[in-house]
Amino acid sequence: MKYKSVFISDIHLGTKMSQADRLLDFFKTFECDNLYLVGDIVDGWSMNSGVYWPQSHNDVIQKILRKARKGTKVVYIPGNHDEFLRAFCDITLGNLILTKQYIHTAADGKKYLIMHGDEFDAVVTNMKWLSRFGSWAYDLSIYINVIITSIRNRFNLSHWSLSAWLKYKVKKAVNFISDYEENLSNYATFNNVNGIICGHIHHPNLRQIGKITYVNCGDWVETCSAVVENQDGSMEIIYWK
Repeated sequence: MKYKSVFISDIHLGTKMSQADRLLDFFKTFECDNLYLVGDIVDGWSMNSGVYWPQSHNDVIQKILRKARKGTKVVYIPGNHDEFLRAFCDITLGNLILTKQYIHTAADGKKYLIMHGDEFDAVVTNMKWLSRFGSWAYDLSIYINVIITSIRNRFNLSHWSLSAWLKYKVKKAVNFISDYEENLSNYATFNNVNGIICGHIHHPNLRQIGKITYVNCGDWVETCSAVVENQDGSMEIIYWK
């Protein structure tokens, strides 16, 4: 496939939950003019307690750099888990751009503000200790989910996600997602753009909120999703299963 742009977020390289092998499979299927890395590509929080870096994680980095060498514009927007890179923002190295936010003009002329989105998560910005605890609890739910999936596969049962079930069943989580999407859409309106593309909450979505097109890339821990811009400027979510 030849896409105009591809948007990927929340790979969390450096953790055992990262689906790096699936991402590498996805990389083999497309070429693009622009590749946007929308935060939490590398998980610095996890590596503070010990380095986990298998060859597949190294291959992801090499694949991204190879695309940049071959002419793809790669824009890296750090998130809260790779916030250590924000100190180096606003630099350009060949086709690689490191920045906190970026405005992308799609093929149909629409302008999209691209940011990770943790700036609109009050827990991340005001209570980092609680955010880190929440990250640990989420990781634990993923580990448990691996065991559940193994058992369900043994009995030929369909896929079921514990973390996704918790996220959609807990009323406060549902309200948080809704508020998050509304707040980012309001921020897009304030910046006089047509849409906003983000990540952070591991919840892929593409919907219209008033005049703003809200787009969330999802993640490569659980949903294995990406957003692509077709040659006509239209956006769609790709789920890589």
